[in-house]
Amino acid sequence: MERRTKIYRIAAIGVFAALTFAGNKIEVPIPVAIGDISRIHFGNIFCLLSGFVLGPIGGGLAAGIGAALYDLTSPAFIASAPLTFLFKFALAAVCGWAANVHGARAENHVQNVFAAAAGSLTYMILYLGKAFVQGLLLGSEMGAVLTALATKAVTSGINAVIAVVVSVPLCAVVRLALKKSRLLEKMS
Repeated sequence: MERRTKIYRIAAIGVFAALTFAGNKIEVPIPVAIGDISRIHFGNIFCLLSGFVLGPIGGGLAAGIGAALYDLTSPAFIASAPLTFLFKFALAAVCGWAANVHGARAENHVQNVFAAAAGSLTYMILYLGKAFVQGLLLGSEMGAVLTALATKAVTSGINAVIAVVVSVPLCAVVRLALKKSRLLEKMS
């Protein structure tokens, strides 16, 4: 990869990390049974968009960095920042991989819907698995753990649907703008 391409790529990862961070700030907190909180937010939209535009690695880095930085600025989530980095990296990486498989280059709308859904499902499994284990490790009763898990599953599902519905058409618009400006080829 030539030096100029690397610079464009690093800058794009930074821009998408900032978008992910800002999207996480647009939120509605939801209290959970065992003193935790869940939330409906727009951060996952930009995690998926990162995967579509930057591919699995660049998109994963942008999503992970932006979401982890959000966690580091919030007292409620600061301890979760390392896992958030990994889980959001996986969200964008799965989406980016699935959107680019068979040379599609995130240009096949139907494939993009499945890619976004696969990334979102990956994240939900990781997030809900962590919540379950965390509830058990904290010594909470199984009823409270399951109630908290159900609440988190609902909010996570809502986040997933919003992210898929918004990110797929947004991907088409952003990729078109990047192609017209020739930035897309400069980042590849």
